[in-house]
Amino acid sequence: MAEIIEERRSNFIHDFIDKDLEEGVYDRVQTRFPPEPNGYLHIGHAKAICIDFTTAEKYGGTCNLRFDDTNPSKEDVEYVDSIKEDIEWLGFKWDKCLYASSYFDFIYDCAVKLIKLGKAYVCDLSADEIRRTRGTLTQPGENSPYRQRSVDENLGLFERMTKGEFPDGARVLRAKIDMTSPNMNMRDPVIYRIAHVSHHQTGDKWCVYPMYDFAHPLSDAAEGVTHSLCTLEFEDHRPLYDWFLRELSIETPPRQIEFARLNLNYCLTSKRKNLALVDNKIVSGWNDPRMATLSGMRRRGYPAEALRDFVEKIGVSKANSVVDYGLLESCVRDRLNENAPRAMAVLDPLKVVIDNYPEGQTEEIEVEVHPGKPEMGKRKVTFSRNLFVERDDFMEVPVKKYFRLFPGNEVRLKGAYFVTCNDFEKDENGVVTCLHCTYDPESRGGESPDGRKVKGTLHWVSADDCFKAEIRLYDRLFNVENPSDESQGSFENNVNPDSLVVLENSVVEGGLKNLKPGDSFQFMRKGYFCVDTDSTDEKVVFNRTVELNSSWK
Repeated sequence: MAEIIEERRSNFIHDFIDKDLEEGVYDRVQTRFPPEPNGYLHIGHAKAICIDFTTAEKYGGTCNLRFDDTNPSKEDVEYVDSIKEDIEWLGFKWDKCLYASSYFDFIYDCAVKLIKLGKAYVCDLSADEIRRTRGTLTQPGENSPYRQRSVDENLGLFERMTKGEFPDGARVLRAKIDMTSPNMNMRDPVIYRIAHVSHHQTGDKWCVYPMYDFAHPLSDAAEGVTHSLCTLEFEDHRPLYDWFLRELSIETPPRQIEFARLNLNYCLTSKRKNLALVDNKIVSGWNDPRMATLSGMRRRGYPAEALRDFVEKIGVSKANSVVDYGLLESCVRDRLNENAPRAMAVLDPLKVVIDNYPEGQTEEIEVEVHPGKPEMGKRKVTFSRNLFVERDDFMEVPVKKYFRLFPGNEVRLKGAYFVTCNDFEKDENGVVTCLHCTYDPESRGGESPDGRKVKGTLHWVSADDCFKAEIRLYDRLFNVENPSDESQGSFENNVNPDSLVVLENSVVEGGLKNLKPGDSFQFMRKGYFCVDTDSTDEKVVFNRTVELNSSWK
């Protein structure tokens, strides 16, 4: 018998941590997830969340949620609340919920310390002038004419900035490092700017705010983070991260480790561009089920477990790559196939009359709730003389290998009887409005006593026991693989016009009761659907989560 050996997936982050623990650099592991509350989390954040929290869990450590709230003009409590909800939905619990603003006093004291050390100065250049004098990748930058200000002058100006004596943009505090450094981030970066704006946590206490590159390492240090895990675009910022910690003599400084961010085709994972989709009403909101936001995926019916499965499958690497959206859909499909109850719904109804079934009679038929889980029991569906089937389950003149309803053909109605199509009616426009069929009373349960076989099995709904529902068929929002690629035109011009199709006259078996938003089902032959938050007592709305099989290459 062949022996199957499953290799453990390599994780370079854990390799670094193992070495740090072995060498005694740290005696514990503490991570953090530090989102900026300026938008809703997207699928890319799911990867970072999983890495931060599962790494801490692996080593018996802790992981904090820390909001990077250093730019109050773009931040909102709405985003804070949504981020908390998304993380909890994914199944993670933070040790502490913190804010970078909680450390503003400490960060400010660090800025003053840098000034006293001669490592920071107040600069009067405008943002455009700083940009122009920064240099290029092939040319060094130019020193600011204010770089040689004395410590006392810098301390005085920084204090006046803090007191609100200068307007926005008048002055900044810059670190004094090296304007000739090949790393552009080391060319005297701005570490504080003036912003006369109220903060959602600190109110009007401050009118100067630290820049992210300054607040990030110091917040990590103040918090006791051992391993600061972030995406690959921050790799060039690591020398600056380490410089601040070193110059400020931080004991046991955190270690920054970068991993490749998650890039998913047919998606936008830019908060700025997602905000444009919302503001321009291309989508209904941040939680539109077509969005790559976690709230949108949750509303569409994606199970949180499927997203964690997806992150596990793509693994952790240092190389940027683009993951096919089909892999995410496959993970969603696998989870729903395992857990979703089955039900019958007819999305585009065509009436069927069983002419030889007694008028006024109905009967209950038991069918499995889930064919792979007998412990979920059975449900009862009503069979009657008047039914609905899918309109595309009938053809007046069948094509080759069409095994569904057409004149003279017999099919099986799932769990019920064999029926034969005998005739049909049309309206004045030539549209088929009703099928007339007969049934075999001896074929109850879908099996014939004489052993004859039928090739077509159809789902159906009783016209006497059903309810109308609105069905929203969602597809990918963009029709190009990389909607951010400007060579293909504006991302707004690459929106898939068929990303949402609304069916208002669908019918669902009447046995589905007490539905609540988020309830998921497999509608036989049609896909996986969940109850939308727009549902009311008068109208139930279902979102298509994913089709049974991928229709994309």
